[in-house]
Amino acid sequence: MQLTFLGTGTSQGVPVIGCNCPVCQSADPRDRRTRCSALVETQGRTLLIDAGPDMRTQMLREGVADLDAVLLTHEHMDHLAGMDDLRSFSFLHEPPRPIPIYGAPRTLDAVRRVYAYAFSGSQYPGMPQFELHAIGQEVFTAADVQVRPVEVLHKWMPVHGFRIGDLTYITDAKTIDEAEKRKIMGSRVLVVNALRKEPHISHFNLAEALALIEEVAPDRAFLTHISHLMGHHAWVELPPGVELAYDGLKVML
Repeated sequence: MQLTFLGTGTSQGVPVIGCNCPVCQSADPRDRRTRCSALVETQGRTLLIDAGPDMRTQMLREGVADLDAVLLTHEHMDHLAGMDDLRSFSFLHEPPRPIPIYGAPRTLDAVRRVYAYAFSGSQYPGMPQFELHAIGQEVFTAADVQVRPVEVLHKWMPVHGFRIGDLTYITDAKTIDEAEKRKIMGSRVLVVNALRKEPHISHFNLAEALALIEEVAPDRAFLTHISHLMGHHAWVELPPGVELAYDGLKVML
């Protein structure tokens, strides 16, 4: 299995528009973060986790040739605003193949609302084609790959993390119920959001993310959904086995 971090930034990305802070002006490419997204390649399949507004750039940067399914964590725009560009993957096939999309019912409702033209029944050429699959708390299969959803809370909003084999990917979490934590125990690789060092109302800060990592005790852990307020990538001190992810980082499991 290979995990590629397509984007590791928070909703504004880094640099932030109009910001002149040292991180946003940094020459270190690891301090340039597009919106949070990841690619999982396993069992000959390619799964995309979230399709934010930078998806097209991310796909081109990594040379992604095709997608088998998309897993959506939740309905915020930094996680689904790039879905129109999924049509390029549909048009790789003849006839065009709808892209399977997996998400909670409320997330799929947002997809239908934001991309209403794709569900209008119109045969206008070039429209994206989505095949929506509602998920709950049970293990589901996406493109022949078993996926275990892990529910976290983004303040009060439910968000889905995903466990695929020995990998667990969690973003936009502020709290995790003990029953959901048990689903991720034994993960060899844990990815979790860490917005900044100071507390935040709806995201883990660095200390909270590190506390979860210590509890789960994976072999390796990576922090994502990072804002410019975390500080320079090179200056963030972390325990052994924990790393700040950066755009384009590839991890083999």
